[in-house]
Amino acid sequence: MEAIDFFSIITIAFLGSFGHCIGMCGGIVIAYSSAKVNSRWDRTRESLSHLLYSLGRVTTYVTLGGVFGYLGSVATFDGTTRGALLIFAGIVMLLTGLSLLGKLKFLSLIEHSLLKNAWYQKSFKQLIQSQSMFSFFLLGMLNGLLPCGLVYFFAVTAASTADPLYGAMVMFVFGISTIPALFSLGFFVSMTQKSSFRNVMMQLAAIAVILYALFTLYNGYDFMTNPARSILQCH
Repeated sequence: MEAIDFFSIITIAFLGSFGHCIGMCGGIVIAYSSAKVNSRWDRTRESLSHLLYSLGRVTTYVTLGGVFGYLGSVATFDGTTRGALLIFAGIVMLLTGLSLLGKLKFLSLIEHSLLKNAWYQKSFKQLIQSQSMFSFFLLGMLNGLLPCGLVYFFAVTAASTADPLYGAMVMFVFGISTIPALFSLGFFVSMTQKSSFRNVMMQLAAIAVILYALFTLYNGYDFMTNPARSILQCH
């Protein structure tokens, strides 16, 4: 992975979190903030609860990144195969970007909610009723399992690294880059939910995703047409 990759991941995740993630997960953040955060808590304790929730999400994402990175390594045997995986990732990214722009319904088709699942409902109810600080962390881990277009997007990116460690790093960078938006949601609800603000962030995220998709497609093409040079880049 190159420095530009991580810069792109941070940019896309940060912008996307204010646009897409708040729309997807904002209701859950508001719900647990209302049900679990005690009004008598000071700012330090309240901040810790939100931070633990975010760290729970990141933990799930890192685990998924390691798994997808491993799967990518199993599927990758040479430069041509790796190039094909990168091209597939680029196509998924491009569809994601066009969906964020409202040109396609790609994200709505793949984001099937788990909220109606009996196991998820039972687990969510138990955690939302708990007052322990650790329950915030577990709730974050649970939320990290929710189907989300941006999570899929970065999971494919993790798979394209063909390495469990790099895959986990991709998802770690993605996860921590989404913390500012969801962390601040409980403190600045009116601003983060304001439609005009969200729309601007969504458009910027879409443009960043599309540019990164084109970059990934180029890398995939380069791997397939120059396997010898691509192998040197991997080492």
